[in-house]
Amino acid sequence: MKAALVLETGKILMGESYGAIGEAFGEVVFNTGMTGYQEVLTDPSYSGQMVCMTYPLIGNYGINRMDDQSEKAQVQGFIVKEAARNPSHWQMEKNLSRTLAQAGVVGIKGIDTRALTRIIREHGVLRGVITTETEHLSELIPKVKAWLVPADVVAKVSTSEIYTLPATQTVKSSQHVVVLDFGIKKNILHAMQESGFRLTVVPHTTTATQILDLQPDGVFLSNGPGDPKSVEVGIETIRGLMGERPVFGICLGHQLLSLALGGDTYKMKFGHRGGNQPVQDLNTKRVTITSQNHGYAIAEESLEQTPLYVTHRNLNDQSVEGVKHRELPVFSVQYHPEAGPGPSESLYLFDEFAQLMQEWRAQHAT
Repeated sequence: MKAALVLETGKILMGESYGAIGEAFGEVVFNTGMTGYQEVLTDPSYSGQMVCMTYPLIGNYGINRMDDQSEKAQVQGFIVKEAARNPSHWQMEKNLSRTLAQAGVVGIKGIDTRALTRIIREHGVLRGVITTETEHLSELIPKVKAWLVPADVVAKVSTSEIYTLPATQTVKSSQHVVVLDFGIKKNILHAMQESGFRLTVVPHTTTATQILDLQPDGVFLSNGPGDPKSVEVGIETIRGLMGERPVFGICLGHQLLSLALGGDTYKMKFGHRGGNQPVQDLNTKRVTITSQNHGYAIAEESLEQTPLYVTHRNLNDQSVEGVKHRELPVFSVQYHPEAGPGPSESLYLFDEFAQLMQEWRAQHAT
């Protein structure tokens, strides 16, 4: 069956239907990962977006339950050049096409995804629609232009109930971390458990008082989708936590931390999405390859009037990748430390968080 991708610029790309039949609107973004398509599909940070995979062959190792990052597919649409016809892997349970169809995700295959990526790099993130109704496509252009990006995406992906997870690695004294869930990936939770943290995961609407009542050793601000300025309740909560416990934020949590302390954010032209972003630690000069998924970033000049300073920088575009508080045990990074899938050299950040919590506990022991 034919399918089409219609962009707000008026550009129409023809291909074949892949996944569910129907029509889906969303922001068209690209991911440069060579693997990890299942993690992309189920990453809550992609809520409301249609993802173009730049790597030409997708689906070759199928789908399995272990690699899901949430309970369902989160993307609005999925765009690939070539879909593997005969996927094979010892852990495979079903193929990607069937997974998309069952999840109701409208996809398209057979288009030049690298050409589409160049269009996005030129124009910036574009609104678009994937449709299997290929007649009168020009009539969809005004609808695409009128489509508005949802403002409540965090509310859709955050947990609605508090739940706990045990540490999975034996340590002398496991530390209790409250995770403020703005759309967290399962791999991040697993990495924290393996670091010896006992986790209490709470909804994004949880107040600072409610978090402190749980008596945590530290608070973790998770990744998540959308414009950080729309997460006003989270910003207010973070303000209330300053000076009360060590705080570590990543991705959206990193942006919210800066907003809470007087900084500003901006929408990037096409963002960072993939497992190959080079980031330099400005203190050690060490460069790590990181996994990222974000369309917003911290405006560096806005940090001048805040207690934060820049600790990490992206080597591709010099954007801010990490900040730290000048006085309090508070820090954040723009990328995903567990990098699942991807390189693991950023796991040391969980050790730094553990050290801050240990020092805090020693200083405030009664």
